[in-house]
Amino acid sequence: MALLQIAEPGQSSAPHEHRIAIGIDLGTTHSLVATVLSGKAKVLNDEQGRVLLPSIVHYAEQQTQYGNEAAPFITSDPKNTIVSVKRFMGRSQADIKFQHPYALVGEANEMPAFETAQGRKTPVEISAEILKQLKDRAEASLQNPVNGAVITVPAYFDEAQRQATRDAAQLAGLNVLRLLNEPTAAAVAYGLDQESNLSTDRNYVIYDLGGGTFDVSILRFSQGVFEVLATGGHTALGGDDLDRLILKWAKKQLNIETLDDAEYAHFIVAARKAKEALSDAETVQIQLLDQVLNLDRPTFEEIIKVALDKTISVCKRVMRDAKLELDDIQNVVLVGGSTRSYAVQKAVGDVFSQEPLCTINPDEVVAIGASITANQLIGNSTDGSLLLDVTPLSLGLETMGGLVERLISRNTAIPVARRQEFTTYQDGQTAMLIHVVQGERDLVEHCRSLGRFVLHGIPPMTAGQARIEVTFQVDADGLLTVSAKETTSGVHAQIDIKPSYGLSGEDTERLLLDGYKFAEEDKNLRHLNETKVEAQRELEALVQALKVDAALLTEEQLAALQTAQAQLETELQGSDIKAIESAVEQLKIHSDAFAAARMNQHIDAALKGTKLDDWSNSN
Repeated sequence: MALLQIAEPGQSSAPHEHRIAIGIDLGTTHSLVATVLSGKAKVLNDEQGRVLLPSIVHYAEQQTQYGNEAAPFITSDPKNTIVSVKRFMGRSQADIKFQHPYALVGEANEMPAFETAQGRKTPVEISAEILKQLKDRAEASLQNPVNGAVITVPAYFDEAQRQATRDAAQLAGLNVLRLLNEPTAAAVAYGLDQESNLSTDRNYVIYDLGGGTFDVSILRFSQGVFEVLATGGHTALGGDDLDRLILKWAKKQLNIETLDDAEYAHFIVAARKAKEALSDAETVQIQLLDQVLNLDRPTFEEIIKVALDKTISVCKRVMRDAKLELDDIQNVVLVGGSTRSYAVQKAVGDVFSQEPLCTINPDEVVAIGASITANQLIGNSTDGSLLLDVTPLSLGLETMGGLVERLISRNTAIPVARRQEFTTYQDGQTAMLIHVVQGERDLVEHCRSLGRFVLHGIPPMTAGQARIEVTFQVDADGLLTVSAKETTSGVHAQIDIKPSYGLSGEDTERLLLDGYKFAEEDKNLRHLNETKVEAQRELEALVQALKVDAALLTEEQLAALQTAQAQLETELQGSDIKAIESAVEQLKIHSDAFAAARMNQHIDAALKGTKLDDWSNSN
């Protein structure tokens, strides 16, 4: 008899065999890779001892260069030197409104491609090139093939942006164990270091300001469980934007309206160096176009105030979502290279009334947390903490009247599945369109459409009798699958939500803020639409009944019923809910009498020719 060797999912069949797992921080400005060696997380460097890999790819006609080797071409060959590609991931060309030197091709509502000396390159392909470099670095350093990777993404990346990241990883030849939110990765790095010292629940704010994205999350650490209470952010706000604000100030000082691509690249590099230098100096000099500008700390703080105010506004909103006060926060953790700036640290310290925590290198903390998670998921470590991420925006589907039925509310812990029953609207309906939407408003027109699919083969029944079971399932990566099944026949359909582009940062912010701003208006609109749908249903049922049994009514009864029917149809054209409800009540006076006459007729037909003895002897 043959024996089978069985292992738990993710674990090696040979217990002594250590599988290589890595954590990758795929950043806007810099990327890096880490792993766990001898129980300790370590960031891996290249042959020159450099930890950070600039997220830059240069496409020359004969060769491709990466990272530090590609950096000099930012100014000399900007059109073929792609930087900050993360800002293009999963976004449509119409969403990309910031200045850049690239020639983008593609439809307005699709993720664009870059026109380079080597032809068209998509953001997914370019990200894959960066990931491949990190994979090669890890395999060279560890002298073993990589078995799996955890890749971090901003908490506010939507389904399209997450899917684009996963596609890039697979193109790079990586086995993706999980996509992990960047703030959660930072929580892993800090939480595991301090877990043994925690005897009570602690709430941490993870403030993550990277090169191109901003996230803030509030996490509760309790007995080895890291739970994300609330999350918020901006997918198009980061250190790059601080650089652009300095550039804008410099243009104004020099009285310059526009810059060509080469000049723009020079200004951006100079702005970044000035920002970094101000963390140590009170004043810096910026040399631009043979002129020298002096930038001091107070001026710098005033220049970037508009961007920092946006991050603070998000922090306050997330605090409200988590239902916490400032006194409930034990520590504020700084993550991302942009938090090295003294101005950022000062602003965060002021709003939370405490010194931010920055004991782990903010450039490395996300990769370290990702490597710890990867080590657990690959099966090398059984101890560790449970991670509970959350959905950033509500998910639901369209119902009659253009209304949104939410199945998964925002800030719900993932992975999660929600199931709800729906029914048909018309008699004999054999198909149903499932329209999946994302957002916080009550009307579909105010939310973002994620996808549509049709459930065919519903058995023809009277309206309201069919039972359609719709399931929303969000996996640990934050990717959504929607399925629908008619319970009597078992017919089934599903869709993996993969939109062609993601939400812009402005759209994400708008969806959230509009949810608060128009809450009362949405409540009234929902009531109006629900009333209209119900009234329309009554009218359609009445029309069908009159086709069959209009003869049961006298001419006067029929005329009164039709008058009430016409009045309701007229009111349904407007938006006066009281007038509609009044018209419905008036119609019911006449339709109830009609319904009673129909019922009497059917009862008479059923009893016709039946003797009393038939009932008494039926047992």
